[in-house]
Amino acid sequence: MSELTTAPNASSSPHTPHAVNSLAGVPSRELLLHALYEAAELEHNLMCTYLYAAFSLKQGTDEGLTEAQAEALARWRREILDVAIEEMGHLVAVWNITAALGGAPRFGRANFPLDPGYLPARVVVKLAPFNDATLQHFIFLERPEGSDEPEGEGFAPERLFVRGAPGARITPMATDYDTVGSFYSTLAGALERFCAAHGEEVAFCGPRTLQMAPSEISLQGAQPVICLKTALAALDAIVRQGEGAPSDSAGSHYARFVAIRQELAQFKAQDPGFKPAHPAATNPVLRRPPQPEGRVWLEDPLAIATVDVANASYGLMLRLLAWSYGVHGPGGEKALAVDLGVGLMRAMTLLAEHAARLPAGESNPQCNAGMSFTALRDAAALPPGEAGRRFFIERLDELATAAEALADTSPHARTAQAAKLFRSLARRGKTGLEPRGPVVLPRVTITASAAQLAEAQAAGGIEGSAVVMQAIPLPVPRPAGSAAAAPASTRIDGVEHVQGRDLTLMFEGKRCIHARFCVTGAPKVFLANTPGDWIFPDAMPTERLVDIAHACPSGAIRYTRKDGQPDEAAPPVNLISVREAGPYGVRAPIVLDGEPIGYRATLCRCGASKNKPFCDGSHHDVNFAASGEPATGINGTPTDMLEVRDGPLHIDPEPNGPLQVSGNMEVLAGTGRMVCRITTARLCRCGGSATKPFCDGTHVKIGFRSE
Repeated sequence: MSELTTAPNASSSPHTPHAVNSLAGVPSRELLLHALYEAAELEHNLMCTYLYAAFSLKQGTDEGLTEAQAEALARWRREILDVAIEEMGHLVAVWNITAALGGAPRFGRANFPLDPGYLPARVVVKLAPFNDATLQHFIFLERPEGSDEPEGEGFAPERLFVRGAPGARITPMATDYDTVGSFYSTLAGALERFCAAHGEEVAFCGPRTLQMAPSEISLQGAQPVICLKTALAALDAIVRQGEGAPSDSAGSHYARFVAIRQELAQFKAQDPGFKPAHPAATNPVLRRPPQPEGRVWLEDPLAIATVDVANASYGLMLRLLAWSYGVHGPGGEKALAVDLGVGLMRAMTLLAEHAARLPAGESNPQCNAGMSFTALRDAAALPPGEAGRRFFIERLDELATAAEALADTSPHARTAQAAKLFRSLARRGKTGLEPRGPVVLPRVTITASAAQLAEAQAAGGIEGSAVVMQAIPLPVPRPAGSAAAAPASTRIDGVEHVQGRDLTLMFEGKRCIHARFCVTGAPKVFLANTPGDWIFPDAMPTERLVDIAHACPSGAIRYTRKDGQPDEAAPPVNLISVREAGPYGVRAPIVLDGEPIGYRATLCRCGASKNKPFCDGSHHDVNFAASGEPATGINGTPTDMLEVRDGPLHIDPEPNGPLQVSGNMEVLAGTGRMVCRITTARLCRCGGSATKPFCDGTHVKIGFRSE
């Protein structure tokens, strides 16, 4: 493994002493943690700069692009966002190694642009819109060792310097490196020597349950670090995937950026005036800076309000991720914290793109605004327990309220969608983090005549599809061929409530997928294709009718007992079945978008339903083709049995995105084979994911709309 070296000609003075590599020899645990903290800050900073450039890219022909340009820029945006997501995976890998060594992962960083000395002189980090120079800067940062790629214009360091000091130190000291790849190479060698000196069991003494795992987040870097082999594999993956990858490494960050550079040059050859991005500010700030050079102070009120909410969501995301590393997993609370953080990133993206299209202010008429990624003074984890949960509930509600006000003040599709997403996250945070007992469907018993019920309903005094109506039946005509008079029936919020002797039978037509268990299993109760009254609960024994209701996969048929017997019980194991070329079949105490809806549901996964998130059979109309037999495990990795297999299952449909599911669950193939046991999942509902049943982001590429 190569050692850390000073950058060539990096001395600010010919008399500056040569710095010593603080990780040489057998490093202490403190020195290793110090190096990992820098690795975390480095990945964090790169992720933000890539995101900022992607946010500035123009989208669609309505922003002045030709169809060919719009298609290319959509690909570039996806490529850059994918790289940023992979940087997030690198960050998680670094955090996991830190936790494995017994350290608390580092979530903070300095504000942009970074002051000299924070990183090596030739690692310049600042926020800039997408253009030729910014793209070349990204290529320079991701260049392989030995590459002669130049730095992007305007990104050269203001001054060259050497970090560190001569002589050995036990105090952690910063040192230099030519490339990010060489930094990780040195870190890997230091880990090997540390393990050789102390033994792997002593070296990796941190609780493994505090690390991020695939059960919490779907990122390549979210693999538990349990030994030297897994730690080195994580570092090697970072290098191969992006930083320091060989020049012929297909799919590396370096190769992706070079491909974009080639295509950008072709467009500019055809149209020298081609501008692929909005002129977002370089290093925007929200307050008048004490050091104004190289920064743009935002003055436009709408831009300030937009960036303010975006920055606050970014800060809360960091707090949630930090808090998740203090919660033992696998478990619902750890997964929920991560899910909420990822959701905040999606909402932030909408606002950040909006900010890049707003003016910066009168002092900078030449440029637009842009998200500044303002860092918290301290992003350390909040203490575990009730206080931390209360903080997140309050803060999510504050963000939702601010986003809704922004959408009213600055109406746009992006601000409106962000407001909906923030409010959804606030509901999820409240239901998931507040102490709560088992999910119970609300039940109200009303005794009245049918006429009184009709009058009350017309006056708007009866609400809620789960209300149980115990009506005094009035004489009604007997249907032809029936043995009994039609029972009392009331329709509330689209749900038909039919009174029987021992139970109230409920039918919700919009959830029905015509599985026909009712009309074939209880043909005297459910009279198919019959005009007028068609449900007769007393036409068969009550217990048998209850079994028929339980067989209804969609939950369209439900009941409440009136004979003192228990109502339907929650299943002992939460199950999500992947139906062949069809919907998801869910059996669990389902909390859909914050509201309990029962224990059974069929949810659309083809993207064509007109009754989203429920299935309406449209998968037949669009000839949806998708296997009901996904591979076992997650990314080929088997999942262990969950300690708890029941409890509330929270399903939150993301606006124009997947189903975000949190809670204990087992995902099953259509044949009943266990696919995985997890506590969080993002299930595809656009029909296009290549990793069905899980989301892979295709909904963005194909423009999926859930409303």
